[in-house]
Amino acid sequence: MQTYYDILGVKKNASQAEIKSAYRKLALKYHPDKNKEKGAEEKFKEINKAYQVLSDEKKRQMYDQMGHAAYEQGGARATGSYGGQGPFGGTYYYTNMGGQNVNFDFGDFDPFDIFEQFFGFRGGQGGRTNRPRRSVYQISLTFEEAFKGIERTTVIEGKEKKIKIPAGVDDGTRIRFGDFDVVVSIQPHKQFKRRGQDLYVEKHISFPLATLGGVVKINIFGETIKLRVKPGTQPGKMLRVQGKGVPYPNSSRKGDLYVILQVEVPQNPSRTAKKLIEALGKELQ
Repeated sequence: MQTYYDILGVKKNASQAEIKSAYRKLALKYHPDKNKEKGAEEKFKEINKAYQVLSDEKKRQMYDQMGHAAYEQGGARATGSYGGQGPFGGTYYYTNMGGQNVNFDFGDFDPFDIFEQFFGFRGGQGGRTNRPRRSVYQISLTFEEAFKGIERTTVIEGKEKKIKIPAGVDDGTRIRFGDFDVVVSIQPHKQFKRRGQDLYVEKHISFPLATLGGVVKINIFGETIKLRVKPGTQPGKMLRVQGKGVPYPNSSRKGDLYVILQVEVPQNPSRTAKKLIEALGKELQ
């Protein structure tokens, strides 16, 4: 059985640069618009599927741990077309905003370069053909707007445009519309932090609650989540709630929520509280 490493023709310990280089060469060779041989299209799909996993460190680690057969049965289907690391760097999203087609951000790599290699579109001196540069605009979102998604009406290139940003975009995401691109800038949040599509928040709980256990509530932009705190919870304990993190753009999937519990110790306890704490201290000795 061929592994994703075999498909790209790289070793299992290959660097990301080696994986990217191998992908580019194979993508050029087997692209169905360039290669009309039988089986080229299927080969091209295999190459893209392999690269989608191996170019993402988390997916690659999971693939290495689970093995090819297990990953094919379950994990690979989770890498669908909601977006991820593009083959030439940067973040891309498959989307259909405002009637437009697929949107990509190729980072520093110009996608026209690869089209020129496919079809030989070069200038008379071997340089690039002259083509207009796309206009790029920046849109600033609050953390909540990026979490939920937003639609705005603004004036671009002298015309009123509706800009629809899908829920879950990250800071620096570049979205391609018909004749212009929009780069997303996200304001930090005082309470929530994110890593990819995972959401992190600290929750302060009382000493009695940490000792005896109970229930705490977390409000995530209008949704209240209840969490059970076990008796004897220590400071810094992290609870994970699956599927309550940041949405994947244009997908029903979400990342996970991580709640870090911080125990609040009374700074100025009353006389009664002191006696109770002293009694508790003796009890626990």
